[in-house]
Amino acid sequence: MSKQITIGKLTMGGEAPVRVQSMTNTDTMDTQATVEQTIRMVDAGCELVRITAPDVRAAENLYNIKNELLRRGYDVPLVADIHFNPKAAETAAAIVEKVRVNPGNYTDRNTGRVHFTDQEYRDELNRIGDRMAALIAICKQHGTAMRIGTNHGSLSERVMSRYGNTAEGMAQSAIEFAEVCKAQDFDKLVFSMKASNVKVMVESTRLFVQKMKALGMDYPIHLGVTEAGDAMQGRLKSAAGIGALLLDGIGDTIRVSLTEDPEAEIPVAYDILQAVGVRITQPEYIACPSCGRTLYDIQSTLQKIKQKTAHLTGVKIGVMGCIVNGPGEMADADYGYVGSGPGQITLYKGKEIVKRNIPEQDAVDELVALIEATRVV
Repeated sequence: MSKQITIGKLTMGGEAPVRVQSMTNTDTMDTQATVEQTIRMVDAGCELVRITAPDVRAAENLYNIKNELLRRGYDVPLVADIHFNPKAAETAAAIVEKVRVNPGNYTDRNTGRVHFTDQEYRDELNRIGDRMAALIAICKQHGTAMRIGTNHGSLSERVMSRYGNTAEGMAQSAIEFAEVCKAQDFDKLVFSMKASNVKVMVESTRLFVQKMKALGMDYPIHLGVTEAGDAMQGRLKSAAGIGALLLDGIGDTIRVSLTEDPEAEIPVAYDILQAVGVRITQPEYIACPSCGRTLYDIQSTLQKIKQKTAHLTGVKIGVMGCIVNGPGEMADADYGYVGSGPGQITLYKGKEIVKRNIPEQDAVDELVALIEATRVV
């Protein structure tokens, strides 16, 4: 389990729920557009909103964005996204609750070098500590958190010279920044290993967690497959990468990166969390694909049941075609709806039969009545 940190009023890591976040795609200098989009994201369930700050002017405008959100009753924590500009990071760190820096392009110099001696590598690493000092001091002063966000496509030339564009290089880059922060007594940190390649994202995150634990560190982890695309492909890539790590017990906050409006990412994030059982925010349905043994219209019935039980957060309902495999396959469901003969349904509570051979036309309402009468809230 990771350590718990605070980002504004939001807890992350430890026993806190896995947090859902996203990022605006408006011009940060357009205060109204950014505020409106942020509100749509929060209303959809977003708990942490990232906003790009490519320069000092954009970082300064985060003050206006934050104040307008507060004026309208939204105190969601904001994250400034920083890549190349340390001054923008230092400005933003005094305004928002978290800053994100990319170790591959935040402090390392890009000179076109491809070879570093061991001494040159160490010297460059020491210079990173010096360049990070001002940002760390401001974060300490204002209680601002920091995400060290490594990207597969933007490792520094120093790291590339030693490890190449690999999962090992990604993990090592983040570890070096973790040690820089530790040396300066700053530990309000979150780490991420982002890649558009699902295998690289999963491998680098697992490797980073191993390295971190070996050093006695336990920082929260941010998960996401970057540039996942849109539609089904984007959702499947995100589910595969994020879900695999959540099932490992890794991950304290997630972002589903889709080439769509950011508010469209939020339902997908909650669906992934629900699917792996780490954050339950809706009912769960166990339903068989049906076969020749199914003696009722299971597809339309499932839709009716979902419509009438959508408000029952956390309830697991089995909708099964017949008694051959149905009771066994839905053994961990709270309630079951099982075809028992032509036009007849048997209802279960757990593994126990409650009502047998109910006429199909009455069975959905009978199921809902059973759940409402016996559900423990």
